[in-house]
Amino acid sequence: MTHKLTALKLVLLLTFPAVMAAAQEPVLTLEQCHTLAEQHYPLIKRYDLINASRNYSLANAGKIYLPQLNISGSATYQSDVVSFPQLPPAVGITFPTLSKDQYKVAAEVQQTIFDANNSHYQKEVIKASSDVEKQSVTVNLYAIRERVDQLYFSILLMDEQLKQNNLRLSDLDNAIEKVSAAYRNGTAYRSNVDELKAERSSAKSQEITFKSNRSAYTQMLGAFIGRQLPDTVPLQMPEEQPVAGNINRPELAWYQYRRKAAEVQEQQLKSEYLPRFNAFFQGAYGRPTLNFLENDFGAWYITGLRLNWNFGSLYSLKNNRRIIENNRKSISVEEETFLFNTNMNLTQQRTEVKKFHEMIAEDEAAIGFRASVKQSAKAQLENGVITVHDYIGQLNAENQARQLLILHKLQLLQATYQYKFIAGN
Repeated sequence: MTHKLTALKLVLLLTFPAVMAAAQEPVLTLEQCHTLAEQHYPLIKRYDLINASRNYSLANAGKIYLPQLNISGSATYQSDVVSFPQLPPAVGITFPTLSKDQYKVAAEVQQTIFDANNSHYQKEVIKASSDVEKQSVTVNLYAIRERVDQLYFSILLMDEQLKQNNLRLSDLDNAIEKVSAAYRNGTAYRSNVDELKAERSSAKSQEITFKSNRSAYTQMLGAFIGRQLPDTVPLQMPEEQPVAGNINRPELAWYQYRRKAAEVQEQQLKSEYLPRFNAFFQGAYGRPTLNFLENDFGAWYITGLRLNWNFGSLYSLKNNRRIIENNRKSISVEEETFLFNTNMNLTQQRTEVKKFHEMIAEDEAAIGFRASVKQSAKAQLENGVITVHDYIGQLNAENQARQLLILHKLQLLQATYQYKFIAGN
């Protein structure tokens, strides 16, 4: 008795950690998989790159009001210079002779006073373009959800098929046990036992296929979410989703951001035909100086205001506005096409959901009949009324009906989540 207790304690000690590990294995939900997949997908890095580029561009646009320093220099030789007539010596006035080689080194500091709000609109264009890029990334990341859904529901389908296959194995084991007893008592043939065992081997082969498929789907799901998932990781069965609600796809925000970018570009056109004012200070050294009558090296400076008013942009202003308006119309056409196709897909998906509801009702009715027939066949087999082959046929018929119910229930769930994905809810 003591040895038996010791052996029991040893078994419990060995199995307890495994049981606890299985019990503590976290259950994954579909929403968690969506979040992890988006966070792990390489495209997510584009958000940081877009933000960095936006900050650099905004910083550059803001530097237009910083003083601008320009240094220039020249050394030239002229074929002719300004000359003055020579007066008689008696007059007592002589004019200098200017050198044909001239030199100049100048430094100019320029400060923008008014740039017709060009820097402001430039910043707005940068922000709008950045928003468009980031929303484009969001649109691409959203598409990952559909691929995650397919893998997730494929794993759930394998789980449910494994459960049903285990029930089938249990029925076959019971039948094998009873027919084997009958064979030992001389009331059944050896071939009856072998036929049941062959069917059991077929069921075990299907079990291997289901487990192999689950392992493959689990590895692909793990690659998407960036985690090393065990083949037996439990997944939470999601609830059926309502097939109703407005369209809230990220593409709609993308179209809106593009319209805003077009509006900012149109506003920027106004700054192209307005005047610009700059203050400047120029200091220089060379020959001749501002007083060109002195043919000596010297320093000088000039300071003041500059006006720059370019009317050339007026020639292309009308066409530029037309281009922007065409872009707006193109965006509207894209959005209208997207909404049309999305509504068509939603209509089709609602039909799919309705179809699966009707098929499930028929499946449940069929299973009721098949289960009743199988139970009757089981009793007939035990009484020797029907053959083992007939019983296996009824057993497989019920199993197939249950497999169809499992498939249709998961297809219904997936159809409702596909509706949710298409609608963006």
